[in-house]
Amino acid sequence: MARIDAAYNYFMTTYGDNIGSRYESHKKSELRDTYNKIVKANKDAPLYKLKETEDMGQFAIDIKEHANSMAVSVSNLAAAGESVEEILNKRIASSSDPNTVEAVFVGDESSNTDGFDIDVHSLAKPQVNVGNYLSPDGHSFEEGQYTFDLDIKNHSYEFQYNVNAGETNLTVQQKIVRLLNSSDVGLSASLATNSAGANAIQIVSKSTGLPEGENCLFKISSPVSWRELNTLGIDQTVQEPVNSSFTLNGNDHESMSNSFTVNKTYELTLKSPTDGPVTVGLMKDTEALTDGVNQLLTSYNGMIDIGLKYNNSHQNRTLFNEISSIAKGMQSSLEFAGIFTDGLGHLSLDAHRLSDIINSPDKASAFTTLNELKNAINLASSKASINPMAYVDKAIVEYKNPGKTLTAPYATSAYSGMMMNYRL
Repeated sequence: MARIDAAYNYFMTTYGDNIGSRYESHKKSELRDTYNKIVKANKDAPLYKLKETEDMGQFAIDIKEHANSMAVSVSNLAAAGESVEEILNKRIASSSDPNTVEAVFVGDESSNTDGFDIDVHSLAKPQVNVGNYLSPDGHSFEEGQYTFDLDIKNHSYEFQYNVNAGETNLTVQQKIVRLLNSSDVGLSASLATNSAGANAIQIVSKSTGLPEGENCLFKISSPVSWRELNTLGIDQTVQEPVNSSFTLNGNDHESMSNSFTVNKTYELTLKSPTDGPVTVGLMKDTEALTDGVNQLLTSYNGMIDIGLKYNNSHQNRTLFNEISSIAKGMQSSLEFAGIFTDGLGHLSLDAHRLSDIINSPDKASAFTTLNELKNAINLASSKASINPMAYVDKAIVEYKNPGKTLTAPYATSAYSGMMMNYRL
């Protein structure tokens, strides 16, 4: 179990921030197709025993996540249609500083696509309440049943909690944290610890900004259990909710959220205050294509790096050979399209060369090459994602009896479900 915990923690700390791409949501048919592929891969797979190494879980997770990165880059490049060429007709928003203002085009053909400048002064913030810091081993609460009231978004809730004989402050605080989080009322609760080891309940609103005519997003009170509420201190607000503040083409604006649309055409996400105006508009034809190809090559190079890493630590070249063979088999045609490879197998794009080719009579050949590369990377990502354990060190125990196989979908793809049996 400790190994599973370590693998899960590695996944969240390394890749947790990347979760949430719009290309990572799937239809039922796509999920069913993935399941069928897992079953098919398992039908004739032999029974094997994995070598217990500390980086086994990390390697499998790295493979799956980089395979997912390749799949996302393929989806991005093919979002306008099956052919890469169609991206030239797609409207893609651009931001001169995506690290502070992210832009996505959400309009249609009739939308006003005029660009604009935005200068972000401050971000929208949630309301934060932090209670009193209590000694975790102390006994500040007497045995009994207590309540407190929560007013949020024109709704009122009454929360009840019990304190049993001998329960410590930490136990009581943990009860209230669980109570608030499980209630799903738009708040997130956790325990904060100071340098002395004392704990306080921290409550953060999931919403940001302040509605007009309001002075808070939520309010906690207790006319009955006021002594216990005073002990907890969770009615104390340490950060008031505020709206985001920005200017659009020199005109001042505010928003309750850091994400909003402009003219029903651009969806903006404010990430941090800007040092000056950020220009939002549409990418030029070649700029959109170059951006998509660069993303595809970056994801490909990431998988090459994983293969090189495992080759160095385990002398296992299976993953590296399989991924690098994609570029090796297309080297001359890739160079014609402005994509070059280095000694380690990484790919890089000469944007000027690509621009010249797609604006020349030979553009059909360039797009054929780009589509072949996209499709090859898509197949490789699907295979690695379905069964990352195909690339790790293992000893074959026995082969299945041909024609009399039983389906155990996750046996050969343990990390599809993020689980691993090390006692096999």
